[in-house]
Amino acid sequence: MIENSKRLSPDVVLKIKQLEIFTRRLLNGALVGDSRSAIKGTGFEFDQIRDYNCGDDIRFIDWKASARNNKLLIKQYREERNRTIYVAVDVSQSSIFGSGVFNKQEKIVELASVLALVAQHGKDHVGLLLFSDNIEEYVPPGSSLQHVHFIMEKLLTVQPKRAQTDISAALKHLLSVKKGDAILFLISDFIDNTFDTYLAQVSKRFDVIAVRCLDVNEKVIPAVGFITMQDLETGDLIEVDMRHKNKNYIKQVLAERIEKQNKLFQKHRIDLFEISPDRTDYLGKLIRFFRQRMMY
Repeated sequence: MIENSKRLSPDVVLKIKQLEIFTRRLLNGALVGDSRSAIKGTGFEFDQIRDYNCGDDIRFIDWKASARNNKLLIKQYREERNRTIYVAVDVSQSSIFGSGVFNKQEKIVELASVLALVAQHGKDHVGLLLFSDNIEEYVPPGSSLQHVHFIMEKLLTVQPKRAQTDISAALKHLLSVKKGDAILFLISDFIDNTFDTYLAQVSKRFDVIAVRCLDVNEKVIPAVGFITMQDLETGDLIEVDMRHKNKNYIKQVLAERIEKQNKLFQKHRIDLFEISPDRTDYLGKLIRFFRQRMMY
């Protein structure tokens, strides 16, 4: 049950339930297995006694329990891993852009919610940081389902006080609160020319995964003649000549920005995962991405 559901709108409560059901089905499916090891050793804790299965290590058979129940039973252990996962989400005004059915913010919120639910499923702690050019909201790490519902509520109801983007402000804040080993999912469109200020320090103290969300028209703008554009973060209007000659120049500028970011991520050994509002298959790719990193 979702706590404080009476003060939330029916749409928000429904969305939380839908995301939870979807994620649970995904985790119970064949794509995902529990990353907790079922062996005993340093850093492992007792989990349960269960029926012996062919291939189990006979060293862990509980002979006393087996004699009492007249069948082979085995002690199962799980690896103790108190991992902390931070989900840092860009909620600046540029995130509301979308040229199709969905905008970037809707996809980012969906992905961040699934990340929180998957972390809770793995018994890990998850914290949330919402940022624009300032810290909009910070939720310290927790591991209960109620805590994750609270995170999802924040994601689904956020109303940023500021419009512009400053990723460095978010990274600086994370450096001040981070304790122990932690994984950081940094989710943004990365339309910010100075986000690399603290990137080197953060990449040394966190296991960083950058999640870049760009609309298709932020990569390649169609040749449509003269158009008036508005900067969502500053409100400034500008007239742009998008005839074929200028279109190629702008396409080159956009491509160079992405390539510069890619090289920066590679330099600091930061993995990059890309999503787009016009794609619906990204969650399957997300799970495969997790499997490659042996996370979930």
